[in-house]
Amino acid sequence: MLQKNDRRQGKTVLVAGGAGFLGSHLSDMLLSHGHRVISVDNFLTGSLENVAPLRNHPAFRLIEHDICEPLTVPENVDQIYNLACAASPPNYQADPIHTMMTSVRGTGHLLQLAEEKGASLLQASTSEVYGDPEQHPQREDYWGHVNCTGPRACYDEGKRAAEALCFDYLRLGRADVRIARIFNTYGPRMQPDDGRIVSNLIVQALQGRELTVYGTGEQTRSFCYVSDLIRGLAALMNVEENPCVPVNLGNPQEFTIAELAERVRAELPGSGEIVYRPLPKDDPRRRRPDISRARELLNWAPEVSLAEGLRLTIDWFEKTLPAPSPVLKPRLSVVGGVQPAFEVGAR
Repeated sequence: MLQKNDRRQGKTVLVAGGAGFLGSHLSDMLLSHGHRVISVDNFLTGSLENVAPLRNHPAFRLIEHDICEPLTVPENVDQIYNLACAASPPNYQADPIHTMMTSVRGTGHLLQLAEEKGASLLQASTSEVYGDPEQHPQREDYWGHVNCTGPRACYDEGKRAAEALCFDYLRLGRADVRIARIFNTYGPRMQPDDGRIVSNLIVQALQGRELTVYGTGEQTRSFCYVSDLIRGLAALMNVEENPCVPVNLGNPQEFTIAELAERVRAELPGSGEIVYRPLPKDDPRRRRPDISRARELLNWAPEVSLAEGLRLTIDWFEKTLPAPSPVLKPRLSVVGGVQPAFEVGAR
C-alpha cells in the first residue's frame, strides 16, 4: 500500500541526474530550502563542475550510479526527482539503447525505490512525447504524433513508456507519482556542445563563427528559463493533492528559430552571418505548451522573459568558455546523420 510521507520541512530528497543541467539547479534550490539532497548521476552527460560547490555541504551526498542498475540507499527518502536521461539529440542518439533503458528500466528502479521508501516521485517527462505535433499549442490530452522507429524514438518512446509505467504504479496505489512534461529549457550550466539550439547559437556567436540554423528557420520553439522550470517542478512535487494527470511545464511564448538567432546576434554583434543547413529527420515543426493546467493546479507560470534569460545565459557562457575560445570539435555524431554534436536541430 502507498505510504504518503508528510510534507514537513527538512525532507530527504533523491535527485537522479543530479549533476546535470536541471538536476544541479534543483539541488541548489532544495538545499537552500533546508532539505537534504542525495544526488545520483552516472556522469555520461552530467558534470562534476555543476555540483562542485555543493560537495562540502553537510546536507549533500553524491552517488555515482547508473539507474539502469538497481539502486539502494540506506536513508529514509521523502521525495525522488527522476531527471536522469540524456536530453539533447546528439547525446541520446549516441547510445540509443542506453537512452531507452534509462527511461524504462531506470524509471522502474526508481519507482521500486519510491514504493519501498513511501516516497513521492516526480518523473521528468518531455514535450517530445508529442513528437512533431499536429495539435497546436500542445495540451496534455493530446496523444502525440511520434515516429516510433525514427532516430529520435529512443528518447521520445522511452519517455512515453516511462509515463505509462508511472501511471500504472499510481493507479495500483504503489507510489505517489507526478508527471511533468518539460518543454525547451535553457540557462547557465548547459553544456556548450550538447546540440541544443540556445547553447549552439551562443557558443558560435561568442567564438565569432557563423550561426547555424537548420531548415528554413520558421520552425518554432518556446524557451523556458531554468529558474522558472525548477520552480514549476517543485510546485508539482509539493502540491498537496496529486493531479493524477501529466502537467506541461514550459514558456507559452513562441519564437521562430530564425528569430532566436537574430536575438543572439543582436546581443553578440561580433558573430558571423546566419547560415542555413538541412533539417534533421523528425525535427518538430512547431512546439508551444498550453500551460492552463499548470496555472490552475499549481498557480505556476514563467516569469523570466527571453530577453532577460538570454542575457543571463550569455553572461554565464562568457565566464565559463575557455579564452581564447577555439572552434569546438565534434564530440558525437548523429546516428544515421552527419551533423556534429553542437549543430543538431532545434532541441
